[in-house]
Amino acid sequence: MVRRAEHARPFRVARVLRAGAAVLVGAATLASSSASLPAVHVQVPMTPLIVSAPETAAPPPRSKTPSREPRPSFGKAERKRLSRALDRYLKGRSGSVTVAVTDLAASRAAFAYNPKLRPVTASTVKVDIVIALLLRAQRRHRALTGTERALAERAIRFSDNAATTELWHLIGGGAGLAAAANRRLGLRHTRPGPGDFWGSTVTSAADQLRVLAALASTRGPLTARNRKYVLDLMADVTPTQAWGVSAAAGRGDRVALKNGWLPRKADAGRWTINSIGRVRGGGHDLLIAVLSSGNASMSEGVTTVEHVAELVTASVEGSSSADA
Repeated sequence: MVRRAEHARPFRVARVLRAGAAVLVGAATLASSSASLPAVHVQVPMTPLIVSAPETAAPPPRSKTPSREPRPSFGKAERKRLSRALDRYLKGRSGSVTVAVTDLAASRAAFAYNPKLRPVTASTVKVDIVIALLLRAQRRHRALTGTERALAERAIRFSDNAATTELWHLIGGGAGLAAAANRRLGLRHTRPGPGDFWGSTVTSAADQLRVLAALASTRGPLTARNRKYVLDLMADVTPTQAWGVSAAAGRGDRVALKNGWLPRKADAGRWTINSIGRVRGGGHDLLIAVLSSGNASMSEGVTTVEHVAELVTASVEGSSSADA
């Protein structure tokens, strides 16, 4: 059972803020159209997200040792309690949050909160862009070139914006992202940003889970080698950028993640703070997407995303609930 380990949160907000200025995603305006991509059959098998109305009590402390007993089903009552806990916590915070999580090791453990919220991706889109690059190479029956690999590494491990813009051009910009990756991954709510404003790509938590599922599934469009390649990059992000869903990791868990952070002119300078990733070990294999917009500061947004990740994963892991 997942338990937040003592080593799981070495990345204090102060350190994040010191490093953040060097890698901010350029502020961008959203495309005026609100139309989503056409609905496409999801090719990557994953547990369907179970949407519940916001309601629940917060989970109790998680056990240090995984239970060998079968975990209880994450049913309607558990989803309601978790939704109420999220409502109570977020009521006192700035901004809006949407969450999607599924445990690949427990077929009925899935949860979605505020699923209609459509934030921009900020730097989390870099995972999608690298997947598009790999699918493009696969179609041509070749491996990535040395230059492509160097750009992909800089984009994921260091959130390098210049490298990402080069990759954006290589895949054909927004049209290329939609054609090369998003339709193949079955993304339903993701609209690429206009021009070179890839950070203004609009998405949903459910779609970000589909991106993660493409990296975790043996039946997705990526080869096993390419899935491992992307997950290895996400598992080796620079330490100052390893906050976010890593807060939900327990001792010995393996974490692969990508975060995004962006102060947006369209939101009067308020922050979009996102974290997506995979946390596995001790009988769980969690895919987690926590997206937020309208945060008063980067510090507050990071704290919100991390606490939400902890609340959600603790409950989905089958813990009994207690008041927050």
